[in-house]
Amino acid sequence: MDRTRRAIHQPAQSPAKPAFSELFTPKLVTVLREGYTLGHFKADAIAGLTVAIVALPLSMAIAIASGVTPERGLFTAIVGGFIVSALGGSRFQIGGPAGAFIVLVAATVQREGIDGLLLATMMSGVFLLAIGYLRLGTYIKFIPYPVTVGFTAGIAIIIFSGQIVELFGLKLAGNEPGPLLPKLVAIGEAAGTLNVSATLVAVLTIATIVGLKRWRPGWPGMLIAVGLASLVVALLALPAETIGTRYGGIPRSLPFPALPALSLDKAIAVLPDAVAFALLGAIESLLSAVVADGMTGRRHRSNCELVAQGFANIASALFGGICATGTIARTATNVRSGAHGPVSGMLHSLFLLVFMLVAAPLASYIPLAALAGVLAVVCWNMFEKQAFATLLRASRGDALVLMATFLIVVFRDLTEGIIVGFALGSILFIDRMAKSIAVETDLPLVQDDVADGSNGGGAYDSSEASDADTVVYRISGAFFFGAASTVGTVLDRIADQRKNFILDCSAVPFFDSTAANVIEGAAHKARRAGVRFIIAGASQQTRRMLIKHGVKRPLVTFAASIRDARAQLARKTEAE
Repeated sequence: MDRTRRAIHQPAQSPAKPAFSELFTPKLVTVLREGYTLGHFKADAIAGLTVAIVALPLSMAIAIASGVTPERGLFTAIVGGFIVSALGGSRFQIGGPAGAFIVLVAATVQREGIDGLLLATMMSGVFLLAIGYLRLGTYIKFIPYPVTVGFTAGIAIIIFSGQIVELFGLKLAGNEPGPLLPKLVAIGEAAGTLNVSATLVAVLTIATIVGLKRWRPGWPGMLIAVGLASLVVALLALPAETIGTRYGGIPRSLPFPALPALSLDKAIAVLPDAVAFALLGAIESLLSAVVADGMTGRRHRSNCELVAQGFANIASALFGGICATGTIARTATNVRSGAHGPVSGMLHSLFLLVFMLVAAPLASYIPLAALAGVLAVVCWNMFEKQAFATLLRASRGDALVLMATFLIVVFRDLTEGIIVGFALGSILFIDRMAKSIAVETDLPLVQDDVADGSNGGGAYDSSEASDADTVVYRISGAFFFGAASTVGTVLDRIADQRKNFILDCSAVPFFDSTAANVIEGAAHKARRAGVRFIIAGASQQTRRMLIKHGVKRPLVTFAASIRDARAQLARKTEAE
């Protein structure tokens, strides 16, 4: 097979290409077709309630940090979240407002006002529909791993910097600057206005969340922390600003849907914002869906997911909400809480609606410093510290892509960071391909025939072909970020009725960090399923790359060839 196609050779035949209707059938329909029982509903109800408890303070915190009123975050989670789950291509995706949008939304509100934000959100929904129906979502998976890590880390820094004022109750002389350096200067000038009460509330909130996560991980730490902070402020009459003092509380019902102010001039003015919302929403939602896939072994349909995101953003804008997208932390919480399917996400939205209808007056007592503390914890978790450090050590090229993306996102612009990171990643790939071709220049285009016994193959052992407990996959060609999605799809099936998995990498010129990350995910899944994972034929360079990314014992073992790998398995079987 032509190596430039980066095919995986496997015993099973490739499945037939799905029809258009199959690609865009929501996962909700799939789950219902499988047979949905009362037990499944109970599991989804528990997961949905758990996620709603997490999403309640987080949605308001993200809205406030974005420069809008707190109820708009709830509207987004209720309306947008319901549609994401009902129409999406991911079984476990939870939609709502996301921290990644804070900077973009705040800038749009400051420049174009609320009407401009709602129009940009609605236009981004239309763009997402186009991306999905044109099946362009597949190409978003081509973003290299260092770009996603650097991008996420940069967003975490930006969001945290925006919370410093609320964390310490500072009073700025003017409006808070958007760029990081002027913002830090303004914060430094306002250091003398520090509010001790607000600072203590923020510290109490963060300490409660961290403590509960360590000693009572099953408890809703964020909600308990915000509730405790609100109680302390109310009982002690602390001079800390609350939702009630700044915004007058939140409404007890959803607004009637209404179109934002429409005009050609306004649409042209917010067009760049709408494009940025659509691109960031597509990236964020598909990253979240990939996380859910890695935790569950399921596969999402990227284009169907983007179509759902499109409808969700249009609906969110109609109800006065902000940008909706898939949210990684809430989606992971949904999976860990035992969700069975999309019904949990729909119930999460309904639970939030009930909370708003019943407990809206209590929201007035929530201190803004407590919500800032919630976002500070979110930022800490968003910054993938281990992955960041691993990429810095992996290679100079990956470190360059990572740091370029990170620094441009922090000091320049989110979209520019992604574009520059992707461009550098592509140049790095071309450079690595050129070097790998140079190494192989002495190899003939077509391998010559060899005499029997001259290749060291030895006698034929029929057990190698009839071993029902072992499956062998062979990757041919460069395994880089552009091929990661295709290879990952195949590797997801490694635990299907097999006990042993051998991955032959003898025909792979090189791995990049994205490929290593895919292999790491497959290795973790194999370990959870009790499957022995052996990597055969990897070069020293490839092996070093994999080990740097954590692909090592006890997750996997290495062998010089497939025959050596089978010998390993035979020895382990005898030992057992």
